Amino acid sequence: MKFCTVTLGCKVNQYEAQGIAGILISRGHVQAAPGAGCDVCIINTCAVTAESSRKSRQAVRRMKKLAPGALVAVCGCLSQLDPREAEALGADITGGSGDRQGFALKIEELALSAARGAGSMGQGGPEAKPPASPCGAEQDGAELGTGSMGQGSPETMPPASPRGAELDVAARGAGSMGQGGGSAAMPPASPRGGARRPAFEELPPGAATGRTRALLKIQDGCDNYCAYCVIPYARGEARSLPLERAAAHARRLDEQGFREIVVTGIEISSYGKDLDGSPSLADAIRTISEAAPRARLRLGSLDPGTITEGFCGGLGAIENLCDHFHLSLQSGCDQTLRRMGRGYGASSALEAISSLRRRFPGCGITADLIAGFPGETEAEFGQTMLFIKAAEFSGMHIFQFSPRNGTKAADMPQQVAKSVKRERARAAALAAEEMAHSFKLGQVGKTLEVLFERERDGYWTGHSRNYLEVAVRGAGEKNSVHNVQIASVGGGLIWGEKN
Repeated sequence: MKFCTVTLGCKVNQYEAQGIAGILISRGHVQAAPGAGCDVCIINTCAVTAESSRKSRQAVRRMKKLAPGALVAVCGCLSQLDPREAEALGADITGGSGDRQGFALKIEELALSAARGAGSMGQGGPEAKPPASPCGAEQDGAELGTGSMGQGSPETMPPASPRGAELDVAARGAGSMGQGGGSAAMPPASPRGGARRPAFEELPPGAATGRTRALLKIQDGCDNYCAYCVIPYARGEARSLPLERAAAHARRLDEQGFREIVVTGIEISSYGKDLDGSPSLADAIRTISEAAPRARLRLGSLDPGTITEGFCGGLGAIENLCDHFHLSLQSGCDQTLRRMGRGYGASSALEAISSLRRRFPGCGITADLIAGFPGETEAEFGQTMLFIKAAEFSGMHIFQFSPRNGTKAADMPQQVAKSVKRERARAAALAAEEMAHSFKLGQVGKTLEVLFERERDGYWTGHSRNYLEVAVRGAGEKNSVHNVQIASVGGGLIWGEKN
């Protein structure tokens, strides 16, 4: 069987797509690029915003046209929340946001059944190996599906997070899967409903061939229930990968030669609260660091409310941790944050940023922002603008509020007009651009450690530990780390010379 994958959305989606691919590869099937005569097209969808839902639907339609004879397998948050929509788009197999192992085996079963009817299938052959272990600890380098289409590729910024999605109430839960007619299977995964917390699903570790970074998912689900967000329904309750398993995955990636590991999850700030002994995120990062001492470690999005002096002190002792931190901020106004249900205020968020800078001088700090949340007045938006300028972020992800069916925010009064949301997002983006440029200029004269990633037009580019893209002219080597003295800023890049 020959298959391709298309992934939309966050790093967790990318990690899970590579896990599905790893399972299929381990069973003798062949991965190819979309459009390369594949027998199966696997589309891992996102529903975090209205735009991501639109792109997910568009991806399914595009693959139906690109490979008209292929089976189409759709999974992820869009099909979890509304499997009937995925079926209406033409999915032959519908999966949700859980049981990726079962989804992969269902793909194989249906594809091989079709192959027997057609007489032949792909370069991988119809014979399959015995089932692979879901944890994949003994498997080599699974590839991330070529044709990634989401916002947060492993070579870009950490996953953005306003995390809203459309909610089909009848399809709540995690783990729905059908074959050309699947529907939701589990009840709402909610700590408020008293259902048993689902187990963390391990998948084969690895990353795309040729990439310098690998993803390591250590957490899934969310218990926060923010007013704009249905991720607890799409992903289930917060659950964590045990420390010893995180170490095993990290050790494997280190052995494979990756020079950077991105530690990701849906809400990694909640790591460990479901595990015996309640290990913290800092405990997890320390464990991963010890298991993968040759790799730099980079964190996914953090809740500002979890960043304390103690938290920063714990992370500061981890030498291979990158000094870049991405905050799921969403607003800089107390009233707006209360309506969002975020659980922290603007002053505590600003203190979290100060704590990070005290412990990690020169660190990059980026953030998410939602413009035009219901009830946001001009005065409230003004407070947010003052906040982000005081925070001096090195980069931002800015979203116009997107009402999602089934969330509290969708039914709130005082919905902000689209034109106002657009103008506020534009104003915030201009401020963010100025701050980012100022941060880059502040690097001139400094020496930064850069992981070389690609060559283009006679120069090499890579990212510094504080997550700036740095360009160096002349010879280089992919997946190598060099100290680079920064000389200038221009053309959207920071330019330097190897020491």
